[in-house]
Amino acid sequence: MRLFFFRVLPATVAAILLVVAAHEYATARPSRRTQDVAYVPTTDPTFDPERHRLDVYTPKDHAAAPRPVVLFIHGGSWNSGSKNFYSFIGRRLAKQGIVAVVVNYRLAPKVEVPAMADDCARAVAWTVAHIADYGGNPQRVYLMGHSAGGGLAALLATDDRLLARHGVAQHAIRGVFLDDPAGLDMFDYLQKMQYPGDEQYLVPFGKDPAQWRDVSALYHASAHTPPMRLFIGGQTYPSIRSSAEKFQARLTQLGQQPTLTVLPGKKHAAMVLQLYWQHNVLYKELRKFIGA
Repeated sequence: MRLFFFRVLPATVAAILLVVAAHEYATARPSRRTQDVAYVPTTDPTFDPERHRLDVYTPKDHAAAPRPVVLFIHGGSWNSGSKNFYSFIGRRLAKQGIVAVVVNYRLAPKVEVPAMADDCARAVAWTVAHIADYGGNPQRVYLMGHSAGGGLAALLATDDRLLARHGVAQHAIRGVFLDDPAGLDMFDYLQKMQYPGDEQYLVPFGKDPAQWRDVSALYHASAHTPPMRLFIGGQTYPSIRSSAEKFQARLTQLGQQPTLTVLPGKKHAAMVLQLYWQHNVLYKELRKFIGA
């Protein structure tokens, strides 16, 4: 069994996109999407005109106070995925009174995971600096990620160097909401190479075990790591379940109080696709987590 991200048949993808398109207009009415904002200066020599962009989703109704902010990082095995597919998450969050930021980041084989993490850190830096212009509270920024995006979100929250490199204090991240996260302990995973096709992950992670460890959130967790909420599917991949349990145990050992919730019957792909429905349990728990 492979680590993840779901690879669905083209017909299935088409069916999903038709459902999304059919409901997009109704969903869009309570929200406003500001699309393709560059979070890296276009003059930067590393600027990627597609991948260094994000979308901001804001509620249309007036709020007396700045709103909480959720920055969502998509999954896709570190080699695929796009913010455009996850517009439904931005819309659903905005409909619930949250300012949502959905980001792109560079992918393998063009770059390896350290560069992906740096991209996401730069997106966080942009958010802290500019989200007030969109009605968001820069002092209430939370991270959310699924699959590879969950691993990147956890890494941003645990490895102090990533945000500090861009002038952002670690406490700027108020909490992290992980949806079936992958890559929490790639050091252990890539050493074992248990499943057919695992060699593919040497493309985004490289061949140096020291780098595998350095980009695994488990080994950066500390007593000052922001609060964590982890959700995994009852039928997700064994490697995701075991690494999530290990991550929770490590945080608990450090004096944290992370929660790990198993959603019965859910497979890896379903853990993100269920976010299409506004009243999903994940949104309910997210609202409580961020105080929205």
